[in-house]
Amino acid sequence: MNYFYSYLIYFYATILALIYLCLMVMSYYNTIRYKYRYTKREEEYLNEFPDAAPGISIVAPAFNEEVIIYDSVSSLLNLDYPNFEVIIVNDGSKDSTLGILIREFELEEVPYYYIYKIACKPVKRVLRSRNPLYNKLIVVDKFNGGTKADAMNAGINVAQFDYFVNTDVDCILAKDTLSKIILPVLDSDKQVIAVGATMRMSNGCVLENGRISEFNPPNRIIPLFQETEYLRSYLVSKMGMSMINVVTNVSGGFGLFNKEIVLSAGGFDSESHAEDMDMTLRMIAYMRENKKPYRIVQCPYSLCWTEGPSTIKFLKSQRTRWGRGMIQCILDHKKFFLNKNYGRLGFVIMPYIIFFEFLAPIIEVLGLLYLLFLLITSQVNFDTFWMMVAYAYLIGLSVSIITVSYDLVLGKLYKNFWQYLKLVLFAAIEAVVYHPLVVIFTLQGYFQYLTRKTIKWGSMRREGFFPS
Repeated sequence: MNYFYSYLIYFYATILALIYLCLMVMSYYNTIRYKYRYTKREEEYLNEFPDAAPGISIVAPAFNEEVIIYDSVSSLLNLDYPNFEVIIVNDGSKDSTLGILIREFELEEVPYYYIYKIACKPVKRVLRSRNPLYNKLIVVDKFNGGTKADAMNAGINVAQFDYFVNTDVDCILAKDTLSKIILPVLDSDKQVIAVGATMRMSNGCVLENGRISEFNPPNRIIPLFQETEYLRSYLVSKMGMSMINVVTNVSGGFGLFNKEIVLSAGGFDSESHAEDMDMTLRMIAYMRENKKPYRIVQCPYSLCWTEGPSTIKFLKSQRTRWGRGMIQCILDHKKFFLNKNYGRLGFVIMPYIIFFEFLAPIIEVLGLLYLLFLLITSQVNFDTFWMMVAYAYLIGLSVSIITVSYDLVLGKLYKNFWQYLKLVLFAAIEAVVYHPLVVIFTLQGYFQYLTRKTIKWGSMRREGFFPS
């Protein structure tokens, strides 16, 4: 039994390492290809010939965001793209979020025949600005729906363009975001149903006139760990998966979606705590069921900076929700698993989610408990034990170092070498400081879902952006 379990853990870790090795190779190739395929020339063409630029609706839900709402909306309105609108969904805020929007952007209620194309909580009113400077801004004021998905549906119902960006008001977008994110849609011979991009931590960055004027690594410990974690997720995992069209989810923090496909798939699930993964899976299923070829593309460039949780309390709130959403998605979409009618969704995406995302924290905890049993009963071969620990540790550290190097390939975002070294040094201790917390909170999320404990979506205290 001891040998069986030891070899099981060894082979699981080896398979995971091989998957990451493949993803790193595919990610590097895909990143280099992307970098040289979509240059500044194509982006400038869209601004020079605005008729060639598809319209894009930016939908950003807001719930009790008074600290950051003005900076966020100002940033969105100042994006460099010829044809877009900004839709802010006030999701029943109890603070002064709506009051700030009305005052700062000179809003007033307008007559609007609201059509519920996809379900959401009732909308109270729609507001627009009296000032022509803010003519791209629309504010939807609605009753709170309890999840981001419900607020997204309310915004999509008023979106006038064929594509929309799903983002959050705690996000700051790069000025050229829309040009970069739409190019793969225009270039593809297959219908692109969604495009993701790299997200980073805004904690520690300096904001000036709605734009980030100075990029710095987060200045607090938990967001600093998340910076490297996000880079691994986007630059290695999703960029590699995009190469063979098996992206598991387009992040709810930032992603471009084809509105027609989202509407056809039924919109976002208002009961979901992982609306981004759920929506991605249902869009893929819709395309497979209707025998339509499709692509989901990942853009390697850092286009979105979000405020990450800076305390253990808010990290717990975030990761338990992600854990609930993970198991909810798997159970809701279990029919896709190994179903030949769903192609890659059935044979690659769902197995990966189940075996290497859902089961990973369970296997880690069971392995730790089994190790404690072996220690108590003096059955540990310490020569083999330390070899396996070093093996697992070095795999994780190597992936983090390579990820940071990929970011350098795309362009030096931080101003000096020491800031990148800071990321590497924290990656070196991530396995013993940060990762155990993520595992514990994820398992708590599983437990909450399985015990049907009533959990609200949750909120995070905003610290706001640092002014210059």
